[in-house]
Amino acid sequence: MTCERFAEVVLDIPLNKKFHYKIPPSFVNQVAIGKRVKVPFGNRTVVGYCVGLTNISDVTTLKDIIHVIDTTPILNSKMLRVAEWMSNFYFCGLGEALVSFLPSVVRKGMKSRTISVVRLCRDGASVRDMVSTIKKRAPKQARVLEVLTEEGEMTFPELASISKCKMDSINRLRDRGFITLDKKEVSDSLFAGKHFKKTAHLSSTEEQEVAIRLIKRKLRERKHSVVLLKGVTGSGKTEVYLQAISEVITLGMRAIVLVPEISLTPQTIERFKSRFDRVSVLHSSLTERQRSDQWWEIKNGNADVVVGARSAVFAPLEDVGLIVIDEEHENTFKQDTSPRYNARDVSVVRAAYENAVVVLGSATPSLESFYNTSNGKYECVNLKNRVGHKPLPRVEIIDMRREVYRGKGLKQISNYLELSMKQSLSRKEQVLLLLNRRGFSPFISCRRCGFVLRCKRCDISLTYHKKRDAVICHYCFSEEPVPGECPDCCSNGIRFQGFGTERMEELIKTRFPDYNLLRMDSDTMRGKDSHEKALSSFRNGDIDILLGTQMIAKGLDFPNVTLVGVLSADTIINLPDFRAGEKTFQLLCQVAGRTGRGSKGGKVVVQTYNPEHYSITHAASHDYDGFAKKELEYRKQLYYPPYGRLARVVLRGKNDQDVKEKISKIAEKLMKAIKLSGGPLLSGLHKNKIGVLGPAPAPIVKVKDNYRWHLIVKADSFNNLHTILKSIENEKRNSKKVQMMIDVDPYMLI
Repeated sequence: MTCERFAEVVLDIPLNKKFHYKIPPSFVNQVAIGKRVKVPFGNRTVVGYCVGLTNISDVTTLKDIIHVIDTTPILNSKMLRVAEWMSNFYFCGLGEALVSFLPSVVRKGMKSRTISVVRLCRDGASVRDMVSTIKKRAPKQARVLEVLTEEGEMTFPELASISKCKMDSINRLRDRGFITLDKKEVSDSLFAGKHFKKTAHLSSTEEQEVAIRLIKRKLRERKHSVVLLKGVTGSGKTEVYLQAISEVITLGMRAIVLVPEISLTPQTIERFKSRFDRVSVLHSSLTERQRSDQWWEIKNGNADVVVGARSAVFAPLEDVGLIVIDEEHENTFKQDTSPRYNARDVSVVRAAYENAVVVLGSATPSLESFYNTSNGKYECVNLKNRVGHKPLPRVEIIDMRREVYRGKGLKQISNYLELSMKQSLSRKEQVLLLLNRRGFSPFISCRRCGFVLRCKRCDISLTYHKKRDAVICHYCFSEEPVPGECPDCCSNGIRFQGFGTERMEELIKTRFPDYNLLRMDSDTMRGKDSHEKALSSFRNGDIDILLGTQMIAKGLDFPNVTLVGVLSADTIINLPDFRAGEKTFQLLCQVAGRTGRGSKGGKVVVQTYNPEHYSITHAASHDYDGFAKKELEYRKQLYYPPYGRLARVVLRGKNDQDVKEKISKIAEKLMKAIKLSGGPLLSGLHKNKIGVLGPAPAPIVKVKDNYRWHLIVKADSFNNLHTILKSIENEKRNSKKVQMMIDVDPYMLI
């Protein structure tokens, strides 16, 4: 049998290229597809991934593999196929895609820990006989056997402490075949000290039962399919997930559950741990040791269910039968660094290779997913009613322009919202307030000359954070002291404009001094377990008013919340982004769903300066279908997703002119590719289905001292989009002056 002489290795670089390396005789039986290897690359030694073996190479002088890192493949064939798809779809290197499958702690070499444990290796009856035989002449050995009979297994220090034995006693018992010393994997348990009361399945509503039966049938068929679970807030989507996962485990398979926010995981984990024993967790708030232990626990087959944020889609599970994406519309499933993948779409692809079922859950599905149900790609199940037929909350829109007209100036809390808060709080009910802007003041300006304090490295205004007494850029995170006078005209007319969560916290404490307030945003939720502690305090009734950004807008279930106040519905709606209306509608519907879940009912007060905007009016009436119809009409006219495909090309560099010249050449290449393609692309160009929009300065022109220009490539299908983008693929070999980024299916255009 002829052994392959060369390994095909990919590296963590932007190029989608496989490099050939010779396999030294000493590594012939070690090198395998899916293992990591150390190889020379230029003047460096780097880690690569073996993705193929061959006897043929067109390179005459090849270097040898230096070292094989893994004893067994760390990536299976299905993961490699998903990575191949990612590299082609998202225009990234195959090595860049493969890096996504391994947490940084695993790449660093942190492995699962093992300890030595002492166990019995005889049956109970023979051990009891042995104890009675040796109790008088070897009491310590007898005591060892008695302790192990009670405890099952123990470490030697634990055993020595209880039985007062020494190692020679252990060795004698081992030599006689009564005990064994084994290695056991241990982890930094996430659940130490926590008790999860086991619960049974809840009784299902008729609508839930329809969804559960459909998903179970598809699981038994073991065919790839996608089900959109479109359910209003409080309709019991999580119970559908839980019963579907129970079926998965019964069938001998495993499940992955993706949630959009770290803040959702404590409550989600509690629900899943109360039903299933073998649950693992993957998200960025874990310590390095916890992340490593959880990953290896999954890799070693000790988990049936994996719950986590975006990267959990790459969990090293075998026999995946179900992938659930909760709140599938959320932008947090989109990665903003290379590879710029969307975990929702990667889940669908992974499920295809696993012959698994994907369940997309949302009260406000993305228009792409909703459209896929109308063209037959996905199946849709509707949960139109809340559990117990509780009504959806009444939503009242407050026109903030009237507050100004009444001569009261700009107000952050309308009279009506303030009165509603007083009424709810007086009844010992809880209030949730959403303001999707953190900090104390979004910008600082001069009353005299109009100067606005901006970041020196980015084209963005600086946000004042009072607690830190500093102005901070939310893009490059640079921090400066607050100026005492205007840097432009030197007057002392500096004033803080606008409201962020920090300033609103101060205002609410002044207005409602007798009630406990908690602020939840990325500034306050930085400590270990901070999300869990905050939500636990709110759930226990220790907090009366919860103020936060969008992290409090979804997935949380607090029956005593009877009032939700949206302090500004306009923070997203005016962004230069074709998804602005959709994002506004989704956020309002999601936060509205946090109330009215208990017997007391609930109300939502939405403050806005755009009360007639269709995304706000449809959200107020809980009318997803009406909103989707209007938004899809607008998208169809412009051939925007879901009718067309988009890619955003962004160039950045220290010199504005260099970036401008480079992106102009990129635009010319793209247009040339369209014109050289002939019929299909050219006809699409004339129908405005295909084309290049721009180039133009990015809405935020400068970030971290780099000037940014961008353009949008539009096509009627991914194949045509791919054909156009292939013409500039080699431009990703970034020069020192200008770097290029390609973002397929961009979620943000700023």
